[in-house]
Amino acid sequence: MQKRKLGNGNLEVSATGLGCMGLSFAYGPALEKTQGIAVLRGAVERGITFFDTAEVYGPYVNEELVGEALAPVRNEVVIATKFGFDIGSMAERHRSLNSRPEHIKAVADASLKRLNIDVIDLFYQHRVDPNVPIEDVAGAVKDLIAAGKVRHFGLSEAGAQTIRRAHAVQKVTALQSEYSLWERGVEAEILPLLEELGIGFVPYSPLGRGFLTGAISASTTFASDDFRNLVPRFTPEARRANQALVDQLGRIAAGKGATAAQIALAWLLAQKPWIVPIPGTTKLNRLEENIGAARVELTAADLAEIGKAVAEVEVQGARYPEHLQQMVGR
Repeated sequence: MQKRKLGNGNLEVSATGLGCMGLSFAYGPALEKTQGIAVLRGAVERGITFFDTAEVYGPYVNEELVGEALAPVRNEVVIATKFGFDIGSMAERHRSLNSRPEHIKAVADASLKRLNIDVIDLFYQHRVDPNVPIEDVAGAVKDLIAAGKVRHFGLSEAGAQTIRRAHAVQKVTALQSEYSLWERGVEAEILPLLEELGIGFVPYSPLGRGFLTGAISASTTFASDDFRNLVPRFTPEARRANQALVDQLGRIAAGKGATAAQIALAWLLAQKPWIVPIPGTTKLNRLEENIGAARVELTAADLAEIGKAVAEVEVQGARYPEHLQQMVGR
């Protein structure tokens, strides 16, 4: 597995990481613990060293799963987790933000216990809290770094001015936001800023929550607890319209002897050397497919062809329901 550094933060990780959320949360029933451990350890065996979790995934159980699975190889991996929500009922937790400094420090202590580790490698603010100055948030994480509980500070779905202000207090190692061939909102302002400041970028949902793999169609039925049931981009009508993008990807992939998913990930990897996507999966065969994307070499002509194909399709539907859309880009 190739390695990459996240910006100027000297944090080296595998070229692709593993988004762990789906093992426990959001995309249908959680895996049995033994199955989840098998996926996580299978990822390590295949060269992945970067694992992404959060207290809110489950809640809590995803951190516990990641901690147990990675305990034998703790010194070989980088574990990222997140703070920023008040975790109440299932219905409330995505609407209740809390990045007060005392809360951040309490979450860090709790996450360390659940993950069964001595230090959090990368600690992200999950969503920007408009009620707490970002300088206070960065200051709290700076304190945690000084105390030896956290190594690196990250932000997720933050706007340009928030990133700049946070970075002035405590160096931001990585930004995690959605980025893929069907969600390119970070390109105009955010990516140039990250390059300027030396901040790495970690795209989540790099395969469009599974849509860019070609495994989902307008007729696909999701489990009742699958988050995609709430997403406007996943209505049957939107999926039918957006199928044209997957068809274009499939055509290009066939010409390269790759899969649509591999082309989508290889495209991301080709954008900048400090971009590290974190596709999630619950299946080892999909894990191997995703890892294979790092071996797909896209020429300038390939990238131009992909760009042209994508430009011909106007993606339909918002990427989040309204109450969650309000939390991004602050």
